Amino acid sequence: MGYTKEQLLARLQELQLDFTKYEHPVVLTVEAQAKHVGHLNGALSKNLFLKDKKHRFYVVSAMAKTNVDLKVLSQRLGLGKGGLRMAPEEALGEVLQVPLGCVTPFALVNESARCVSLLLDQGFKTQECCFFHPLSNDTTIALNARGLDKFLSSIGKQPVYVDLEANPPVGKDQPPDLASLVPSDAIAIPGQPDKAAPLQVSDMNHAPVNNKSTGVTAKAVKPSTDVRKEKLSNAVSLSNSFADPEKYVEDFIERTSSLVLSEITEENVKQYGEKLGEVISNTIRKKLATELKSTATMFKNTAYSEGFSAGTRQQAKRL
Repeated sequence: MGYTKEQLLARLQELQLDFTKYEHPVVLTVEAQAKHVGHLNGALSKNLFLKDKKHRFYVVSAMAKTNVDLKVLSQRLGLGKGGLRMAPEEALGEVLQVPLGCVTPFALVNESARCVSLLLDQGFKTQECCFFHPLSNDTTIALNARGLDKFLSSIGKQPVYVDLEANPPVGKDQPPDLASLVPSDAIAIPGQPDKAAPLQVSDMNHAPVNNKSTGVTAKAVKPSTDVRKEKLSNAVSLSNSFADPEKYVEDFIERTSSLVLSEITEENVKQYGEKLGEVISNTIRKKLATELKSTATMFKNTAYSEGFSAGTRQQAKRL
């Protein structure tokens, strides 16, 4: 059983977040929600629930006026032009554990959604407040980006803000800039084969993105691990240094050194004594394994986008 609206609001209060709650009739579209809160200062949101071919899931939370081209976003993730599509309808209940029309960043509070990758519109950071449903579309809450960041950090999600309208080149010497945000875990939804959730015109949580893209709904993934938080926290810096091998190596060594030093504490020395070295070794092994797996995935995604597969480049047939 996932979080209820009441439990989520209680958690926001425990975090001492500054937010305002507005109750209204059930709404399924941005236009319908705007009738109740559109006159207030703030940004309405549309929240897209996506999946890739390997059953990894994404929530893209964008301002209502932001144009999101799924083909471009797919390439920026290193998934190719057609790598993203609507999540199956079953994923709403199995992973996000929210009903239709209630996809928001708050749905990631559920343990079953901890491995869902979250991409936030960088435009939210310039707004006085942002409007989201608190797991139920009969209520809207308004809070600023700082409050949203604090909530996400409390559930182990490092906030990652992205220019969703950008279209940077992707090529052999220009790796996908968002490849590090691809989840490392996938999940199979039990039951029937993937069945796309119904698309509702102007639906804020299953909204069509632009003339070239289709709207999407929410989906789910395996529970995340502690190292997932670390990986996302370095997502932007990792993708920026990825094209510079020397800088990447320096950053990797720095992160490793910091990890070692963080484990050498007075409390750990007293607790583990002579076994401290073994404990630190096992901790570093687990965390670096995930880090290196993420890096290998970035290499692979970049190679796939350039036509490489299993170490062999697939040359295009000549006419």
